[in-house]
Amino acid sequence: MDENKRFESGDISISAENMLPIIKKWLYSEKDIFIRELVSNCSDAISKHARLVSLSEAPADETPYRITVRCDASAGTLSFEDNGIGMTADEVRKYINQVAFSGAKDFLEKYKDSSEDAQIIGHFGLGFYSAFMAAKRVTIDTLSWQEGAEAVTWASEGGSSYTLDHSDRTTRGTCVTLELDDDSKEYTDRWAVRDVLMKYFRFLPTPIYLEDAGTELTTEEKPINDTPPLWEKNPSDCTDEEYREFYHRVFLDPADPLFWVHLNIDYPFRLKGILYFPKLKNEFESVEGQVKLYCSRVFVADNIKEVIPEYLLLLKGCIDCPDLPLNVSRSFLQNDGTVTRLSQHITRKVADRLLSLFKTDRDRYNECWDDINPFVKYACLRDEKFYERVKPALIFKLLDGTYKTVDEYLAVPEDANADGEHCDCGHDHDETCDCGHDHDENAAPRKIVYYATDENVQAQYIAMFRANGIEAVLLQHVLDNHFITFLETKNPGVKFRRIDSDLSELENTAETAVDAAAVEGLFAGHAGVKTVKTSHLAAGGAPAVLVLSEESRRMQEMARMFGGMDNIEAMFPEERTLVLNSAHPLYAKLASLSGTDPDRAKLLAEHIYDLARIAQQPLAAADMTAFLERSAKIMELV
Repeated sequence: MDENKRFESGDISISAENMLPIIKKWLYSEKDIFIRELVSNCSDAISKHARLVSLSEAPADETPYRITVRCDASAGTLSFEDNGIGMTADEVRKYINQVAFSGAKDFLEKYKDSSEDAQIIGHFGLGFYSAFMAAKRVTIDTLSWQEGAEAVTWASEGGSSYTLDHSDRTTRGTCVTLELDDDSKEYTDRWAVRDVLMKYFRFLPTPIYLEDAGTELTTEEKPINDTPPLWEKNPSDCTDEEYREFYHRVFLDPADPLFWVHLNIDYPFRLKGILYFPKLKNEFESVEGQVKLYCSRVFVADNIKEVIPEYLLLLKGCIDCPDLPLNVSRSFLQNDGTVTRLSQHITRKVADRLLSLFKTDRDRYNECWDDINPFVKYACLRDEKFYERVKPALIFKLLDGTYKTVDEYLAVPEDANADGEHCDCGHDHDETCDCGHDHDENAAPRKIVYYATDENVQAQYIAMFRANGIEAVLLQHVLDNHFITFLETKNPGVKFRRIDSDLSELENTAETAVDAAAVEGLFAGHAGVKTVKTSHLAAGGAPAVLVLSEESRRMQEMARMFGGMDNIEAMFPEERTLVLNSAHPLYAKLASLSGTDPDRAKLLAEHIYDLARIAQQPLAAADMTAFLERSAKIMELV
């Protein structure tokens, strides 16, 4: 056939003229994904040729495989070239005109009136046509590997028409050239394209070369993706230094990860990857995009909650699963059995890693607990199976800096009844018997766990508990309010009390000859105090302490966390009790002054009340000013 004679021109059989505009509108949530699709096609073409060579169906070629992406700002073009399998004219007709557009037709019928914003291109086989998201004209120059094949060129301007003609190409492979539209000229900038290529293909096994028509290339050019992913190595062949170096390079985090989980399985699905436990701040930081999902080393997306459970997104890592299609809808992922098993397997491996570290290196596990406990607690709250699996590795940090497992700390003696007494009658706690003990489950808890949330703010309470040899745990994270409620439901008979909400174990039965009513009357009328009472506190007691209702405080904290509620204090008022310590010398002093010098007694009472407030939380500016002025007056009286 005369080389000047066109092979053919024609229309693609599709009923809607506006098919491509609809694809542009609904196909992708990110415009630069067209680069991912076209480079992925190049990689597939190379993989197919390598497979034919390995099967001796195609002649071996010493030319190394490569993908070349060229930017040309003067011509306004961006091209993608590979030296893979190539296509014949018949294959172009089949794979470009028929297969892809057949998928386009199905897509059009399903999504022309849809408002779904989802990545669905791979489900219809439309990857090549993503080029029209950025191009006003697309040209394909290709030469098949088959002996005697003729090179052809295909071109379309985005409608339903195309041309197919001879090509001057002399080397095996395919080059797709995009004449970029006016809204996509940024893709002629080498650095902009490089950023996209590094995002999606930094781990692609085929070398990618980036060329700029406006820059003179040298013989020292290197592929931009010269780093193989560490997850491809056998875990036993990886060193700790390699794991840390890979983490720093991928996530640009200068801090070392605490530890990691290397995933490497081939059945019932293929899965490789590495999940890192980073140091977490006390409050949740942004976790979007911390776990990266790949398909055959090609980046798919960050933060795919259908594949990675939401609580695992507190971690950082890379997961590569070739069994997942490159582009699928969220609804597909939610209903796919492979995805469900994949998610369950990842969760199980993370739990197993925690258990392994707990059992084999308890000291290291304890050191990491301050950083990993927000993740572990959040995961337990969100996933019952995860909780059951890691339950033996849940630990409490005590105020003295030591650690105990939650199971051993919450253990309730089997013979302890609801009042804290001991009974060996053998009856359950909800049964009735004549042993004389109370078995009512709604009675007082059989075990109280005291905890502190802030060692500085609650320092006075902590000192009192320590002086009396009473143990307490440290729960400092915003999640702990929910976590202790969760543990109470899992451990009937156990109740958590913050150390400023229950002083019953600090009280003794010593009596005083002082008139308690007269002393308590000096403190009447303070805003926010529901009750004033006198107790004989044990060693280390302050002259007065404030006690908050555990239940009302928890309700306030939960309401603040979820937000959207006005007048939280009015809905869940704090029930505060002022406990006067009759064991403290100032108590007797107040009693004496109340009869001889009421004004001085009132001044001293005000000061004691403010000391109790300061021991619980900082004073407001006006209250602090009054406290300082009163301190000066008291010093004048000394």
